[in-house]
Amino acid sequence: MSLESYQKISFEFFPPKTEEGRVKLLNVSKALGQLDPAYFSVTFGAGGSTQQGTIDTVLDIKKQGFSAAPHLSCVGSTKESIRNILSNYKDNGVDRIVALRGDIPSGTLDIGEFRYANELVAFIREETGDHFHIEVAAYPEVHPQAANAQTDLANFKQKVEAGADSAITQYFFNFEAYVRFVEDCDKMAINVPIVPGIMPITNYSQLARFSDMCGAEIPRWIRKRLEGFADDRESIKAFGTDVVSELSQTLLDYGCPGLHFYSMNQAEASLAICRNLGISAK
Repeated sequence: MSLESYQKISFEFFPPKTEEGRVKLLNVSKALGQLDPAYFSVTFGAGGSTQQGTIDTVLDIKKQGFSAAPHLSCVGSTKESIRNILSNYKDNGVDRIVALRGDIPSGTLDIGEFRYANELVAFIREETGDHFHIEVAAYPEVHPQAANAQTDLANFKQKVEAGADSAITQYFFNFEAYVRFVEDCDKMAINVPIVPGIMPITNYSQLARFSDMCGAEIPRWIRKRLEGFADDRESIKAFGTDVVSELSQTLLDYGCPGLHFYSMNQAEASLAICRNLGISAK
């Protein structure tokens, strides 16, 4: 099976902290790059804590011949700092940005000149016109800090109206949540592509911790199966690959515009899922 022309895969990385991690990530991007992804995105730490690491990682990816989409965060940013970063990216041939509000570090009083992602999106558009394809975040199971689903949808609509081209969702394991979210967006005339975020399952305790923080529900039957494997890492990986492959195939059959894998700087799990989907090296 090959993906339809409008269905593309992409992968997310975080900036490595060591030279060893950098070399490893170059190998990971090379392995995943054989699948012809639309781009690799690179995260931006809380309060801009990995700003230089993000830039360095993006440039490493570009040197390998792949498209890179750096994350930009509102928190801790000024208009001047964002202006400089955008100029640097333009000069280096980057034409895609993931614009986020970002996590607020504990104890932070001054979050910067941008309060919400829609303000950052609008600023990028004002400064650079249509140079950047702007991705924003979407939350099929509702942002953990949103008052309710309706408020969350209204916030998402603001980001799109500010100039976002498409969206990447928080990861989820409930297909129905994505379908309902897309249908609700249609009703509100939100017409940008909404790409599902896909989280491979390789470590249950880590997944549970991430999910509790970001509001992603792990269905009870999945939790119980994973708990039953205890420390059997191979069984966890095998089960996780089956579950996430089935979800991904269902999403593709539904007609989603692509899949965005939260790779955790690893290649094996994402490659295994893509093999199950019939997505092979070019």
